[in-house]
Amino acid sequence: MYKNILFDFDGTVFDTVEGITKSAQYALKQQGIEADLQELRCFAGPPLVDKFMEVYGFDRETAEQATRDFKERYEPIGVKECRVFPGIKEVLQALIKAGARVGIATSKPQHLAEQLLAGEEMLGLFQVICGSEAKGNNNAKWQVLQRAMDALGAKPEDTILVGDTKYDVEGARRCGVPCLGVRYGYAAEGELEAAGAIDIVEDMAGLQAWLLK
Repeated sequence: MYKNILFDFDGTVFDTVEGITKSAQYALKQQGIEADLQELRCFAGPPLVDKFMEVYGFDRETAEQATRDFKERYEPIGVKECRVFPGIKEVLQALIKAGARVGIATSKPQHLAEQLLAGEEMLGLFQVICGSEAKGNNNAKWQVLQRAMDALGAKPEDTILVGDTKYDVEGARRCGVPCLGVRYGYAAEGELEAAGAIDIVEDMAGLQAWLLK
């Protein structure tokens, strides 16, 4: 069993897709773009500026404005349009009981992740919670993950990241850490395999069994 087990947030611990897709849709409308909610599921998880540039070809200035528009809806409304994935609390409790050190490494703004965890009385389950910072450019997945590892004093060989998209796999690889993919999240079909996840589990029972083995 890995000594340090870090979790992505959106699509791994919390099902936040409703609030994120509706807020992305709102931001795109400000740019004169109509988008279906289903096609915006890819915005759940990765850094928003990068995703607006990748998917819609925005230059950085436009992508940064779209991100501000996203936050205009998300922070007062969209953040509440979510739920904790059923069974994840029990998985975390089992890992802690087995002696693992558990943390969060997310591209989501840290204060929002903490707010949602507090609402579910889950803050005490994590030894470290690292998210993106309000100001600064060190919010790429690998940078957030590295901050979480540094806070734990974690070595790459003793650490694993659990995540649901290619961004988690790629960020983990850059830190020298394997990534276990979860199928119940927001990845497109075949995305986790193509990115090089160490393995992929289908559900909470599979996640717990894999991490405890």
